[in-house]
Amino acid sequence: MSGYNVIESERVPIKAWTRGVPIEDAALQQLKNVASLPFIHKHLAVMPDVHWGKGATVGSVIPTVGAIIPAAVGVDIGCGMMAVRTSIRAEHLPDDLSGIRSAIEAAVPHGRTDNGGRNDKGAWSGEPPASAVTRWADLKAGYDAVVEAHPKAAHPRGFGHLGTLGTGNHFIELCLDEVGDVWVMLHSGSRGVGNRFGTYFIERAKHEMRRWHINLPDQDLAYFPEGTDGFIHYVRAVSWAQKYACANREVMMEQVLGVLKAFWPDLETTQEAVNCHHNYVSKEKHFGKDVFLTRKGAVSAKLDELGIIPGSMGAKSFIVRGKGNADSFCTCSHGAGRAMSRTEAKRRFTVEDHVRATEGVECRKDAEVIDETPMAYKDIDAVIAAQTDLIEVVHTLRQVVCVKG
Repeated sequence: MSGYNVIESERVPIKAWTRGVPIEDAALQQLKNVASLPFIHKHLAVMPDVHWGKGATVGSVIPTVGAIIPAAVGVDIGCGMMAVRTSIRAEHLPDDLSGIRSAIEAAVPHGRTDNGGRNDKGAWSGEPPASAVTRWADLKAGYDAVVEAHPKAAHPRGFGHLGTLGTGNHFIELCLDEVGDVWVMLHSGSRGVGNRFGTYFIERAKHEMRRWHINLPDQDLAYFPEGTDGFIHYVRAVSWAQKYACANREVMMEQVLGVLKAFWPDLETTQEAVNCHHNYVSKEKHFGKDVFLTRKGAVSAKLDELGIIPGSMGAKSFIVRGKGNADSFCTCSHGAGRAMSRTEAKRRFTVEDHVRATEGVECRKDAEVIDETPMAYKDIDAVIAAQTDLIEVVHTLRQVVCVKG
């Protein structure tokens, strides 16, 4: 028996790995909207962390032929995870981890103030570290090419955000695996510059739909047909933002490892490191056809490929190995997935609830992070159980330090 349920739609079927995991009606309607588009190849694949998103559903895998939907990729282009196993052991950690959390917070800009303006604490206030300078030198020509053609897509913090965390569900964590090894795990994307690129091209696609009088079930499903100027320029921009996101995680990881080396000068890292996107588009071949595969809140899980499926602040996370399942377009989930909106979480839970849920984790325990409390997310064990034909678990990680924006 297959591991998915089939949801019928007007044009192509939807294969959903959601057994034992709830899916809300709004997300189901979004999936049917996407499945109705004329350029979807074979079927949609839906991951167990599925939930409503802007335009396209978070936790969906969208194969397209001859078109790309910018809002399906979203505005946090290239958002993803990075994890590295270290030589530090659980017994090496102090009883009080607050000093380590404070040192990480000092080493990596996080959060957002001043509406992202000149005094934004989420950007480097002075010269970024050498690793960011080096990477920006490699990225700058590509950025300049995008904004030369589209000046309104420019962002003043392209360089200043490189190596910074951001807000929302982005985080930096220290975790323990099943044998007591310490891992560094972090989650972020292309920051302000990726957001600006995504927002700009989503609006351009909507404009093109109006110009061509194309009616859609949701205006956020506006697309660029392959070969048009919009398509060519968007692919250039999104490819650049995905490289930026990967570099962003690498700079942050170097900063965090630098902090840990101040505590443990002999620290080493193993070869077991993962850096993977979960909001992106790539050109791949599936069911005999070259397609543009958009993974919106989903991770590539090709045969033997390592990936990361994080839980929430107080829940376990997983390093996984892909099984190359063709029906899922070689994909797995990108996390637990939200069980409710941020507004609903803040309405329903208190600081005291959050403190209890994050017991044993050195992290923020204040009203500003209630929307990220573990209860706002689906049960990560149920999410993993629903996709056993997509991945196998290699390591189970337990958070002991969590830095949020």
